[in-house]
Amino acid sequence: MIIKQAVEVLKIEAEGILKLADRIDDNFPKMVEIICQSGGRLIISGIGKSGLVGRKIVATLNSTGTRSLFLHPAEAMHGDLGMVGPDDIFIALSNSGETDELNILMPSIRKIGCTIIAFTGHKNSTLARHSDIIIDVAVEKEACPLGFVPTASTTALLAIGDALAVTLINKKHFKTSDFKKIHPGGTLGQRLSNKVKDIMLTDASIPYVLEGTTMEDAVKEINRLGLGATLVISADNTLAGIITDGDLRRLIAKRKSIVELTVEDAMTKNPRTVGPDSPAYDSLNIMEKYQITVLPITDSAGKVCGILHLHDILGKGDFKFNGN
Repeated sequence: MIIKQAVEVLKIEAEGILKLADRIDDNFPKMVEIICQSGGRLIISGIGKSGLVGRKIVATLNSTGTRSLFLHPAEAMHGDLGMVGPDDIFIALSNSGETDELNILMPSIRKIGCTIIAFTGHKNSTLARHSDIIIDVAVEKEACPLGFVPTASTTALLAIGDALAVTLINKKHFKTSDFKKIHPGGTLGQRLSNKVKDIMLTDASIPYVLEGTTMEDAVKEINRLGLGATLVISADNTLAGIITDGDLRRLIAKRKSIVELTVEDAMTKNPRTVGPDSPAYDSLNIMEKYQITVLPITDSAGKVCGILHLHDILGKGDFKFNGN
């Protein structure tokens, strides 16, 4: 019985979000454009459960490059309204749209000159009538058996906040290096602040074959370390190319057999590389930009120093330093 109830809650909340996706309209991109063009901050306000969700949305926005703050409606009426300026965008959160503490604040926000956006489940509510843009976050029902405890509605509100944050990341071209700058104390921030030489794989942990090697032996080398790639190097340890799982798939799609081929028939020549003293976040930006997961590490003369996999930056299992 308990499992059945838990599953039902999850289904109701999931259905609420899916139906919310069907109601995204032109107001959403309009909101994103206004926020991007604003020289001020994004002010988010709500009370009760909506207020708690609002604080989480603010935290997500700040961590992804959109300056935001949470304004408690009651505190705003007793002096905190001084934090709000005419260039700010004000987002009010209320499922009912009839939250007294929030609606009393609206005329003052309007007088300051802010653009007002409502995240509400009732498009004809008092809050909606006071707003310039209305984002519909209505759900058919709450997951609560009583029908009135905020459950599905707060999940929908949280989801639309995440949708806003992610679209702003893309619109503002927020990069990994930007994330690193504002997350110096986080685990990912610490990894991204490392130099490549601190986290790259070296020595026996580098998958490589010499020029002229058969593709059969190259595949064995790819399998040996499970990085999905092998470097191709010349006799003097200069990088000649790289062969990845993707290269193998494309080659097999064109030919019935690769046994008689050599690595020169399959490798990507002059692959993208970074130096051992490059910041890890630069490597991650390259991987994201070119949709690759492995980078050869070379010195100024083109000699192979190591190899870097996406997992060694973001972490998977035990975090590796120099392959140990």
